[in-house]
Amino acid sequence: MIIETLSTFPHMYDSVMGSSMMKIAQEKGYLEFCSYDLRDWTHDRHRTTDDDPYGGGAGLVMKCEPVYEAYQAITGIDLGYHPELTGNEQPLTGNAPSHVGGLKPKTVFLTPCGRPFDDKTASELSREERLLFICGHYEGMDERVYELADYEISLGDYVLTSGELASMVVIDAVVRKIEGVLGAEGGAEQESFANGLLEHPQYTRPADFMGRSVPEVLMSGNHAAIDRWKREQSLERTARLRPELLEVAQLSESDLKFLKTLPK
Repeated sequence: MIIETLSTFPHMYDSVMGSSMMKIAQEKGYLEFCSYDLRDWTHDRHRTTDDDPYGGGAGLVMKCEPVYEAYQAITGIDLGYHPELTGNEQPLTGNAPSHVGGLKPKTVFLTPCGRPFDDKTASELSREERLLFICGHYEGMDERVYELADYEISLGDYVLTSGELASMVVIDAVVRKIEGVLGAEGGAEQESFANGLLEHPQYTRPADFMGRSVPEVLMSGNHAAIDRWKREQSLERTARLRPELLEVAQLSESDLKFLKTLPK
């Protein structure tokens, strides 16, 4: 998978994308990542990417011209925007990848107006070959840039200063779903939300810690009993903490029977 980001603070990605599973995914060849500086597509000496909003209001709004120009350069798609050069252009530090050929990316915007991000959306995005995240900052973005969007995503009912932060969450959730990235066979499929439920409790050594013991069934070697325990614990935890998930989860007759035994 190829993932690219376009923002005014591209170096914010250095730590996240250069560490842990994101770094491993790139080293193993599952992921190619590139971050672009939106300021490279401005034409004034201040490298301006935002301006005051029409109609007044607090804060600054991201301009549409550099976004359109950058999109054309990164994707190779001519949108018909051809600004006159002023002679004050800055040299580009973001190099559009040559290896993608004519592969058009799916373009993702992070916005409070977008669809709520969930495991289903992460799985959907993980099946794409190329993703381009366009990240706003400050107050918001000129409404006309959203014409470029294939996805508009929200992390929740709150506002962040930085679209970069939101995109990192989405990228992490997406990349770890790519087959082979986690290493463990079926690892992503067994996590919370993958099957509509919260994940069962996990334990490791020591077997006894300050009088708190690991459930005996997990050390029994009885795989059928262990699988049954994990499923029931997943059901119990979901019913207790996120009962609304049970309304849409795929439940078997034995699941429903078990849920009836739980206290209200």
